[in-house]
Amino acid sequence: MDLNTVAEIRDARRPAPWRPGDAWLGGGTYLFSEPQPGLRRLVDLSRTGWTPVLAHPDGALEIAATCSVAQLSRHARTLAATAAPLFEQCCRAFLASFKIWNMATVGGNLCNALPAGPMISLTAALDGECLLLAQDGARRRVPVAGFVTGAGRKDLAEGELLRSVTLPARALTRRTAFRQASLYGLGRSGVLVIGTLDPLDHSLAVTVTASTVRPIRLWFPLPPTAGALRAAVASAVADDEWFDDIHGLPEWRRHMTFRLAEEIRRELAGEERR
Repeated sequence: MDLNTVAEIRDARRPAPWRPGDAWLGGGTYLFSEPQPGLRRLVDLSRTGWTPVLAHPDGALEIAATCSVAQLSRHARTLAATAAPLFEQCCRAFLASFKIWNMATVGGNLCNALPAGPMISLTAALDGECLLLAQDGARRRVPVAGFVTGAGRKDLAEGELLRSVTLPARALTRRTAFRQASLYGLGRSGVLVIGTLDPLDHSLAVTVTASTVRPIRLWFPLPPTAGALRAAVASAVADDEWFDDIHGLPEWRRHMTFRLAEEIRRELAGEERR
């Protein structure tokens, strides 16, 4: 898609006042996928040189907003962590060509805030925290589960930049369970549910995405009963928060969410009993 309203591309390494019509350019897989009539200038992040995935001394992982899906997938194959398989499962949930894998970025997926965004699913399930940079240099941190506030909506001010997402070391030690459902064999996620079991305190977390307009994360001090889990999901998701589009009716998404969440509960609770 040619963006014929764009008159300038600016290097993000050279600061300049933000103005109406500006947009951050990461991989560009969304920006160049459809008309963007309001854009006048792109601020290119591709030359920032941010390390795609940085391991902190405490074991936490900081994923740069510019990290591509392909880079994250390659790093996860070398990751010696119990939760490592979840990275590849979420990367594969893109169902995208190698061209998209090599260009689409983690930050772009979060900032698009689409219900089916698998990087939202991954980072919300692993207690990810967004680092946001304002134009005046101010910094703030927001949990991924609170960063995405609705379908296409996020907690991001005008000109504010998502710099990275940090996954705490403890989250990487958790056992995980992944379930995904689509209307078609190669269709967009209609439901994506992730469970994590903490080996230290035996708590269980269930994160629901794709079927809902925003990430829904439920935490239980111990694995709940089937009834308690179902009641918690029903209480956490308002009637108007079940997503409705061509990829699935709200009633189907709700039904599948309950079904997959129960499968995850049984899988992880079974591991805990052993």
